[in-house]
Amino acid sequence: MLIDILRSFTRPYRGRIAVITLLVLAQVVISLYLPALNADIINNGVATGNINYIWQVGFEMLGLTAVSVVVSVGAAYLTAFVSMSFARDLRATVFRTVLDFNAQDVDHFGTPSLITRNTNDIQQVQLLVTMGLSMLLMAPLTMIGGVIMALAHNLRMSILIAVAVPLMALVIGLMMRVAIPQFRTIQTRIDRINGVLREQITGMRVIRAFVRDDFEQARFADANDALRETSLRINRIFALAMPMLMLILNFSTIGVVWFGAHLVSTGDMQIGDISAFLSYLMQILISVMMATMAAMLVPRAAASAERIKAVLDVVPTITDPAQPTPQVTPGAVEFRNVSFRYPGAEEPVLRSIDFHIAPGEFTAIVGGTGSGKTTLINLLARFHDVTDGTVLVGGVDVREQARAELYRGLALVPQRAYLFGGSVRDNVRFGAQDITDDEVWRALEIAQAADFVRELDNGLDHEIAQGGQNLSGGQKQRMAIARAVALHPRIYVLDDSFSALDAATDARLRASLQREMAGSTVIVVAQRVSTVLHADRIIVLDEGAIAGIGTHDELLATCTAYREIVGSQLGANA
Repeated sequence: MLIDILRSFTRPYRGRIAVITLLVLAQVVISLYLPALNADIINNGVATGNINYIWQVGFEMLGLTAVSVVVSVGAAYLTAFVSMSFARDLRATVFRTVLDFNAQDVDHFGTPSLITRNTNDIQQVQLLVTMGLSMLLMAPLTMIGGVIMALAHNLRMSILIAVAVPLMALVIGLMMRVAIPQFRTIQTRIDRINGVLREQITGMRVIRAFVRDDFEQARFADANDALRETSLRINRIFALAMPMLMLILNFSTIGVVWFGAHLVSTGDMQIGDISAFLSYLMQILISVMMATMAAMLVPRAAASAERIKAVLDVVPTITDPAQPTPQVTPGAVEFRNVSFRYPGAEEPVLRSIDFHIAPGEFTAIVGGTGSGKTTLINLLARFHDVTDGTVLVGGVDVREQARAELYRGLALVPQRAYLFGGSVRDNVRFGAQDITDDEVWRALEIAQAADFVRELDNGLDHEIAQGGQNLSGGQKQRMAIARAVALHPRIYVLDDSFSALDAATDARLRASLQREMAGSTVIVVAQRVSTVLHADRIIVLDEGAIAGIGTHDELLATCTAYREIVGSQLGANA
């Protein structure tokens, strides 16, 4: 999983990665050459008292150090560019993939988990790319080069390297074997804490209304403590490993000094070579520790990559056809023997739904709670695909149309009016970016929202909070209707969009919409019968089936379910 993601999303930056590799290689070569020069100064300059030689080699070392600094800065800059670009591309791909999800796909992962995967999980993989292009690239080069240089200076003392490096590798291997499962667990714990926090912030008013503050604090504390315990287990593993690695490093240093002193005393080794060998040993062992520090990121990045890949591997159940069919009668809507069952449900939500709406007609859908009204609208907008039957818009099966073209001719005002963070202007222009401020005001006038917008601090520039939390329910509904009106579609779909309005505003809005929507197909889902009394056709749903179709007067005479709805709202004399 991790390799697949790294290979796919670093491919556009292979040229820069090659440059980084060359820069890191140059940096390693310089760092390995400097101890040799230092040994040369000691052996041929300090030991012989040759000051000129000391100055000559010293300036050479300064020059190489300056080159190393420039090379290091260049490598760091390119590494940052590649890792940031990698994360940007991966986030964009995950985002585009999630946009194609239907409701079942989103529910499978859960909203908090999808957010975590596109933020925290991608950050873990990005951090591995950053460290991989620096530490993980530099460490093996330094270790291999250090071993070669150490062997060149004294073959007998290299036995210390043959002992120290395998010991370090053993410690690292045991540590990683224990840590990998914990890193997988920690991402699940982060999902959990995000889910709890999201619920608590969204449901703050309900929590306070039912005095559940203590219970929710305890629930958050449980999720928080679970994350803490997993993090502590991981830190304990590394807290034990690091002293062991330092112990190996320090004993190796003592061994070099002790054996080196004996070799110098017998004339088999020069003092400068001890200094160089000690530097190479330190570089070798520190490179192993650097690789360890970077390797700590691998298991967590691997766990994160699995979660990211799980999202990217989802094949959306709702897709565009290879050759979309254009609509032949724009504005027409038809359901042909449509049934729909949610995945895992025992009974269908809708059964044998048949009706036809001609272009320009005003059709209302009424029914009790749970009768399938919103599900029917979701099928029309192709948020779900039917289980049986066919839904046609513009005379063409919605499954044979490009979704973008379907949505351009359809304006939906959902049951729960949702507004986006931004200005009033941005929200009204959400589906029609090229309209003028005058057209924005006209849409607000039609939706009976202009009066309250004028009273806001900055009018069209007033900032709306995410979800419209700084507006009332009625204001949000009218803003959502204005957003639909600004689109000028062939089909308007209003899913119980007047529920938060008072009777007077409801009446003014219906009259205004009737004038604006003349010639357009209008489908209204309503709880209040007064909203749809003058519809060209009323469709009555009862337990997922059509109980009656007709005008208000016709249904009063023929449909028991409709009479019961009217009687409960308008009285027996309606």
